[in-house]
Amino acid sequence: MAVAATVFSADGAAATTEPAPRTEPRPPVPAVAVSTPDTAATTAVAAEPECVRIKGAEACVGPDGSDRPGVTIEDTANDDLHATVEYYLNGYLGTKYTIHNLGRKGEVRGNREIGKIVTFRAAVYEGNHRVRFGRWKTVRNITKYPIKRETRVTPAAARSRSKVCTSTKGASTLCFNERNTVVFACDTSADEYQARAEYFIAGDPTARFEIHQLAGVNTCGKAEHGDLAVSMYRASLFNHNRRVATRLYKYN
Repeated sequence: MAVAATVFSADGAAATTEPAPRTEPRPPVPAVAVSTPDTAATTAVAAEPECVRIKGAEACVGPDGSDRPGVTIEDTANDDLHATVEYYLNGYLGTKYTIHNLGRKGEVRGNREIGKIVTFRAAVYEGNHRVRFGRWKTVRNITKYPIKRETRVTPAAARSRSKVCTSTKGASTLCFNERNTVVFACDTSADEYQARAEYFIAGDPTARFEIHQLAGVNTCGKAEHGDLAVSMYRASLFNHNRRVATRLYKYN
């Protein structure tokens, strides 16, 4: 996915310049509803998670009362590949979130903190190389307390709201606090590269979280993880899917 010009938990800042062309299919922009659905019908539909499946992976988005709350990804194949879910929140395409499920077949990984609108798809990776992916699916109003979108988070604001920060060559910054964990991934350089935060939470080495900040210079993507603390983290810089700069993982 290409970079536009502007770290652990949900929404991105507004772009200050036009984004660069993407090299992969762009997810659909969720349409605005023109009528108010019946509340009882909406509740009934939201009782079960919405899922998408491809060979080796099943991604779901569901309400708290379901067996798949939040956004989750299951590895469904016993092979050397791993299942991944890629998603956007609240109809905003400036920040993409990715959860890599590094567990074994049948294990599920995810994040319960989601927005009012979630656009997601399943993918399968070999290392850092994506070998296949499915179609995008959008679900709405599936959680009672959705994460709100923040559109004006700058790197300076992210630093002021965080306890820990790390940077890579002045272009990619990852910041987070340790109470009601919020992670910021910020792009601090006007170049063609994409700022990315890569991290693990709650000491679990089988689920890697990523925030891809696509909106351009001086913008930040934000993810929320409730009371789960960041355990290992790094800031990286990517040219599409090729890493061009990074630091070694740090332990929290």
